[in-house]
Amino acid sequence: MSSLFRQSATGLSALEASFGEVLAEQMVYRIGRRPSPSEVRSWIRSLPILAADLIEAGLGGVEMLIEFQLPLSSKRADVVLAGVGARTGRPAYLVVELKQWTQAQAFEDSETLVSVPGFGRPVVHPIMQVRSYCEYLTDFLSVLAESPDAVGGIAYLHNATDLGVADLLRMPSDPTGRLFTGQRRGELRDYLRSFFAPTSGAVAADRLLASGQRPSKQLMALAAEEVQQREMFVLLDEQRDALELVRHAVSSARRANTKTAIVVSGGPGSGKSVIALSLMGQLAREGRTVVHATGSQSFTQTLRTVAAKGAPRVRKTFLYFNSFMSIEPNELDVLILDEAHRIRETSANRFTRAQLRTGRKQIDELLAAARTPVFLLDEHQVVRPGEMGTVADISGAAAAQGIDVVRINLTEQFRCGGSLAYVQWVERLLGLRPGGPTPWLDSDQFVVELADSASDLEAWLAGHRCHGYGARLTAGYCWRWSDPRRDGTLVPDVRIGGWERPWNLKSARAVGGAPPSPLWASDPAGFGQVGCIYTAQGFEYDYAGVIIGPDLVWRTDRWVAQREGSKDPAFRSRTSVTDAAFDALIRNVYKVLLTRGMRGAALLSTDRQTQDFLATLLTGAKAPAHRSPSPE
Repeated sequence: MSSLFRQSATGLSALEASFGEVLAEQMVYRIGRRPSPSEVRSWIRSLPILAADLIEAGLGGVEMLIEFQLPLSSKRADVVLAGVGARTGRPAYLVVELKQWTQAQAFEDSETLVSVPGFGRPVVHPIMQVRSYCEYLTDFLSVLAESPDAVGGIAYLHNATDLGVADLLRMPSDPTGRLFTGQRRGELRDYLRSFFAPTSGAVAADRLLASGQRPSKQLMALAAEEVQQREMFVLLDEQRDALELVRHAVSSARRANTKTAIVVSGGPGSGKSVIALSLMGQLAREGRTVVHATGSQSFTQTLRTVAAKGAPRVRKTFLYFNSFMSIEPNELDVLILDEAHRIRETSANRFTRAQLRTGRKQIDELLAAARTPVFLLDEHQVVRPGEMGTVADISGAAAAQGIDVVRINLTEQFRCGGSLAYVQWVERLLGLRPGGPTPWLDSDQFVVELADSASDLEAWLAGHRCHGYGARLTAGYCWRWSDPRRDGTLVPDVRIGGWERPWNLKSARAVGGAPPSPLWASDPAGFGQVGCIYTAQGFEYDYAGVIIGPDLVWRTDRWVAQREGSKDPAFRSRTSVTDAAFDALIRNVYKVLLTRGMRGAALLSTDRQTQDFLATLLTGAKAPAHRSPSPE
């Protein structure tokens, strides 16, 4: 674990005005960026006040872990105080959310959302925010797993009076969520004395920072309990904002007979599917009519198999985007559209009945189906011709129908070990973010390596599997994809030098011990087959091995997309897929494949020049094995 800066309350107070620059230097060193002026102002205006309160309470030895990073996330809590429990004599921790607000009020009639002057949209009540941090830390830090009572949480609005935030004070408190205003500093100091003993918190801080992280909760493994029984996922900040905004919109739509579309956008691992399942479970428990839909057979079939295990009625709530061609308008309270970047121009295909071939746009069908349609998407995951689920597409279609749109951008990310730096590195590598490719700097959060050969890449993944981690090998669609032989064996279509392996199955039924296509990413039997974009998209595993094929190569100073290197039937026609569109889609394909891993990724290119180029960016990365030759 890590924090941006660690110091006792007394030590921080002694730094006086210089600590703002110290924190800024630490951010550059640890995160690789300079803080914004507003971040520095926030530190300077808030942290000395908290330190002074601790000192006045006789707790100058309590350690302040500033900008404490939550495990497997790029999200940070403002401060975690570490000390010795006043009642227990054991390590104790207090999560502190610092707010400079002077005024805030309840958003309309919501019990969970608040409005703050100057903010563009409502946000979650700060008690709920800090409460979710406490729960998240307890879920993911082994040092806290056996002693959840050691963690408390407060929201400190040190500039506010009770009158200015009167609405917020109505929310009930509990040990992981209390609110103090500047007017209540005396009460805060009394609370701090009741929480911490007047002694050094150095040992407690050491234990927290050295704590192991329990394996992250796999989305599919917990979906059954999430949907059928209770909320299993801890949502943080923008994720919680999204959940509460949807719940509020649903209630408003029912009362006022109005419609609102909500568009939630975010990169890989930002929590879109976690939000989708949490929404589904919460709204179903509230008696709403809610359905989950995707444009992915693999994702939908996996949800039906895992999330609805043993409950056939629940399976019916997981549908496809083309399931709403004949539904009555506003038949549903909520329609949750996961992976909405896969929305297509129309729902009709070769199996569609003639009477349903109206030419109506799929986006219009989805907008009409529910009073509150919720779209969750990543615009950089548009990977097939005809996919048109962008924020602009959805917003434009909604505006044409007079439907209000609420947009939420999930800026934080929770896959890739919480390493926002890795996601940005991939985007710059592929030209999806300005600035050009840069060398990868080693990180404790996420491992990036360059394989010498396909066999080394597979051995690297197998080694992680032996330690209990999930691992999968994927590749660009650059080799033919054969059907299984009559005896049930799979054809090793993917060949690199003397190494060969089969693709995952095409079909939705198991053959020869290999899992059906929709379950390739989640069934342990999927290891040993190579996955492609159509089976990997939407899923996650601990370690990702990625083979970059001849459809994307590096030449001199740029990427070159080579249509002749692709075997994907979707890209055959230059009429329907221009060279420019092919280039953009192939980059998105590899962006998706490279960001499936939660703990690490290893790369291999089949092209010598591209492999040599990647080596210049990954010179500091330890290769999975030191065997020759490089790929042929």
